[in-house]
Amino acid sequence: MAGHGGSKKVIYAALAGNFAIALTKFAAAAFTGSSAMLSEGVHSLVDTGNGGLLLYGMHRAARPADRTHPLGHGRELYFWSFIVALLVFALGAGVSFYEGVIHMMAPEPVANAEVTYVVLGLSFLFEGSSWWVALKEFRQQKGKQGWLRAVQSSKDPSVYTVLFEDSAALLGLIVAFAGILAAEVLEMPELDGAASIGIGLILGATAIFLARESKGLLIGEPASPEVQMKVLAIAQQDQAVQRANGVLTVHMGPAEIVAGLSIEFEDHLTAPEIEACVERLEAQLKKEMPEITRLFVKPQTAGTWEKRRKLIDTASDPALD
Repeated sequence: MAGHGGSKKVIYAALAGNFAIALTKFAAAAFTGSSAMLSEGVHSLVDTGNGGLLLYGMHRAARPADRTHPLGHGRELYFWSFIVALLVFALGAGVSFYEGVIHMMAPEPVANAEVTYVVLGLSFLFEGSSWWVALKEFRQQKGKQGWLRAVQSSKDPSVYTVLFEDSAALLGLIVAFAGILAAEVLEMPELDGAASIGIGLILGATAIFLARESKGLLIGEPASPEVQMKVLAIAQQDQAVQRANGVLTVHMGPAEIVAGLSIEFEDHLTAPEIEACVERLEAQLKKEMPEITRLFVKPQTAGTWEKRRKLIDTASDPALD
């Protein structure tokens, strides 16, 4: 988990900003009675707690393998990322939607609306700073990939979770500002509650997307095609390997990959020679690809590998679902 320095920087920036913003929003909500401002306060408080959970997940995931978890604890980060998505949905979206409905049923004008505008402006500034830190980190990670493709292929949810939460927060601030302004100008306090419902819908959509991505990581996603090709290339270079048939991989964490190699060895090799070859492969992969934390080698003919690969491909065909 050594590659999480940038991720932690992003989370720390979000934590500091969200906590200060949450306190300011709650104070403004109590002073003005704005439903949208209260929803925004809850949203910022949830984001603060979520940052803490992501840091906790990264700490737990960094523990070494043991008897009860022989492949390591890397997926702890994926679990806590899923919990973060649930909290965004249950607390952020749920409370915002509830507050909006209550204030639409019993509307009350916003008192001292000028205070809310100042708070929203400052919140946008602080939230935007956190969002910019997360955006820069994510742009470094995504490379030349498209934004959506980069999120779908990413194996480190900590950065894009913060980025999406901050993006939802910025959209929520815009909706809150529009709702409070419209309620004041049109003298329709119901619009303040409508803004709160809008914030809830934004958070709900964000939570569903994050939960979907976290679910995939929890179930187990393969390494990128580039990583798989490199593993096969390293295996093929060994003199004892007649053919590296293929490799099955699964991410146990952002930088922890378990790989299963199908190899057809030279026919004349003895068992000790095959064992020595496996040890050479492990040493070479550890040197060139430290993210491969576990390697399993299966002696197998090319024909047998092709049959089993086709079974996997058939099972994963969307047309058959």
